[in-house]
Order: sequence, then C-alpha cells, then structure tokens
Amino acid sequence: MAEPEVFDVIVIGAGPVGENIAQYATQGTHLTAALVERGLVGGECSYYACIPSKALLRPVELAATAAHLPGITGTSLDRRALLARRDEWVSSYDDSGQVDWAEGVGLRVLRGTGRVAGERTVELTTPDGSRTLQARHAVVIATGSEPNLPDMYDGFLPWGSRDATGVDEVPRRLVIVGGGVVACEAAVWMNALGSAVTLLSRDDRVLNRVEPFASEITLNALRKAGVDVRLGVEVTECRREDPQPTGLGRVHGGPVVLQTSQGELTADEILVAIGRRPRLDDVGLASVGLDPTKALSGDVPPWLVLVGDASGEAPLTHWGKYRARVLGEQIAARVTGGTSTPPPEDVPVPQVIFTDPQVASVGLTEAQARTAGVDVVVSHVPWTAASGAALLRDDVEGGAQLVVDRASRCLVGASFVGPEAGELLHSATIAITGKVPVDVLRHAVPSYPTASELWLRLIEQLPGELLHPTS
Repeated sequence: MAEPEVFDVIVIGAGPVGENIAQYATQGTHLTAALVERGLVGGECSYYACIPSKALLRPVELAATAAHLPGITGTSLDRRALLARRDEWVSSYDDSGQVDWAEGVGLRVLRGTGRVAGERTVELTTPDGSRTLQARHAVVIATGSEPNLPDMYDGFLPWGSRDATGVDEVPRRLVIVGGGVVACEAAVWMNALGSAVTLLSRDDRVLNRVEPFASEITLNALRKAGVDVRLGVEVTECRREDPQPTGLGRVHGGPVVLQTSQGELTADEILVAIGRRPRLDDVGLASVGLDPTKALSGDVPPWLVLVGDASGEAPLTHWGKYRARVLGEQIAARVTGGTSTPPPEDVPVPQVIFTDPQVASVGLTEAQARTAGVDVVVSHVPWTAASGAALLRDDVEGGAQLVVDRASRCLVGASFVGPEAGELLHSATIAITGKVPVDVLRHAVPSYPTASELWLRLIEQLPGELLHPTS
C-alpha cells in the first residue's frame, strides 16, 4: 500500500472559504496545505451564485434606473449580451485562473472527492482510484451547502439556483417556489430576460428575515416590475410531462403543473428556492464517530474544523471568508506557537440583497433586538429624506432605519432600502463592530449631496438624551 501524502492542513472544498482558510493558515509560515475539490476551484459563489447573479442583476438595475431618469432613451436590455457578460464573469466555467492563483500562493490543488477516513486522514477518490492523504495538524471541511428539495419534486427536474444563474434558454413561463433571497433576486433577472414570472411564497411576505418595511418595499417593486407574487401559498403536488435532463439553464422537458393551496398553475419551468443546508452527508463524519448534528453543534475533535456554509453559520460568502481568515490564523498560531488576535464578541453579519431596489442590512432587526431583551430606540426615514439619495433615481420607493440600544447608545442594527443601498452598509457595520455611540456618530459629516446624508437624517430623529448624554 502506498504511503499517504502528508500536508499540514487539508481542506475539503476549494471555494472562496476553503481557499481563504488554506491561505491564512499557511501564509508567512512553513506550513503546507492541500485543497481538495471535486468540482470547479472557486466553488459555488464564483460560478453558480454570487458572481453570475450579480453579473446579470447589475445591467438590469442600471436599465431600470435609466428608465426612471429624464433625458435618457434606449434603456432596453440585450438578452444575448447580458448572458455573454455572465459567461465572461464565470470564465465560461473554466477554473484555470483560480487554480493558478491557488498554486501561486503555495497551495496544492488536488482534484477529486475528499472524505474524512479517520483521525487527520482524508480519502481522495478520483476516476483513477483512491489514495490516502494525511494531515499533520488540521482537516477542514469547507464543502458549502446544497439546496433543500422536498420529495414531491423527485424525478421532475426542477431548476435549482445553478440553473437560474446559468440560464441559456429563457422559459416563457417560470414559477419560482420560495420568497427568500435567491427567489427574489432570480425573479428580477428572469423577469428582465422575458419570462412571465410567478413567485410563490408560503409566508405572508417575501424576505421574512429583514425589517417589515424592507419586505414591503421589495414586494411592491416586484409587482410593479410585472412579477406575479402570491403570498401564503403552499405547493402540494408537482408533475411534469416527459422530464429530460439537459444541463444548466435548459428547459427540462414538458410543462410543469403545480397544485397549490390557491389552485393549479402551469409553467414551462419551475425554480425551487426554499433554502439550503450544510453539505455534510457525504464527507465521512461517521468515520470519526460524528453525525452532522453533532458537527454543527461544535462537538468535533480539535483537529477537525468546519467553516463557511458547512458550519451552519450564516450562509453568506463574505461571512464564510471572514470566519476562514480568523480560523486560518488560529490554526497557524496554534501550530507555530505564534499569536492570533481574538475577534471581537458579537461581530455583526451584513447582507445585501440585490433586488431592485437593493436591500442592505446588518445586525439585529427591531424585532430580534426586542426579543433578545434589548431596550431599543428606532429611527426611520424615507429614502427621499436626503437629496443625495433622491438624486440617484426618480420615483424611488425606499427607506432607512437604525436600531439603537438605549443603554449603550450604540447601534445594534441598520437597514437601507434603495438604489445602490449596499454601498451605505459598511459604515453601519463599522459603527456596530466598533461600538461607536450615536452621540459620536452625529459628528461624522456626510458629503453633500450623497446618499450618506441619510445617516444625518436618521441620527437627527433620535431622542435628545441619546445625542446629548449627561454622563
């Protein structure tokens, strides 16, 4: 039997999170790391999620903005050019550039399926057979997540998010099941590409994890754009004539017929976007006496690390990369005897939803803060409260909100809904992370006329005792 190939760190999953933890665990040290990847190096985000969806959404957003500004004509979208831009951003699903980067920073890329096969041991399976890898110090599971797909859709080949971002043949009629981020963003670009989109949300609103005002604005915007949004709908049955697997973004057979709590629907294609779950079922946890439930609770041996979507934390690329940087530095410090700076407590999770208008939020919503027992003060203003924000687009519906802890006078949450709202978010993330009280924030002067003036309007709405503390 061949001797195992030995590395200091072995990372299963070479998406952005896996790449980051391997890089931070080894940079500036003598440590070695292997990235094991069964698909494309760069992962879901680079080819099937964040990058292609935003490549599709940005031109849609600009065309909509231009249509709402006087003096601009010719705001129609070129479907072929839009899809070609998507293909350019995903490198036509060629990962050679990502491999070059990884190897350039000293990481070893190994193609194949990796599974934990014992303590600090990984079995690598390729079309040519299997071999054993051994980690001196850590095995990292960065395998991401996979879509939730109820049994009723088995055999009927619904679209997943990969099909939606990889769309090539645009279906005339598309039903989207779900009311979350993927569902709402896909509704925007598929509607712009020419599909008649019907979105079915089982909840009484879309985007049910954001502030209610943000959810309401998003709902109104989708409907104004022509998306048929139906709330409180349960899908009870699905059938399809002649299902045929044909690859990403291609119609999978005959029409889809859905039975719902509000009647029957027929479409040319169905996108099921009802959430994702950590992909842990096939990573070999049983070989070390673990199941996914124990692993997600943190009940793992010190040499085994879960990070990114696979950890059960916020399923956002930027959050996974942040955690990878922290954990990678900790691995390096533990092995080399160096030091790593511990992260602050309660680091807030930011998120931008690239609907039209954008929804940007960080930290706690008002409801979450009150449920946690925090006595909060809420400040809310419309998007048009600041000239700089209103100038971005005529006839815009939007708003901004701060959630402030009365005792500490610090932000615990912030939400912005409007054109390019995501660009306002990082200042809120800094304010929450740095625990900057609002009586100090009021002296951060926004430039005129910019959307940042919304900060001034929001702070002006707060009670005087928060802005002029006596002690």
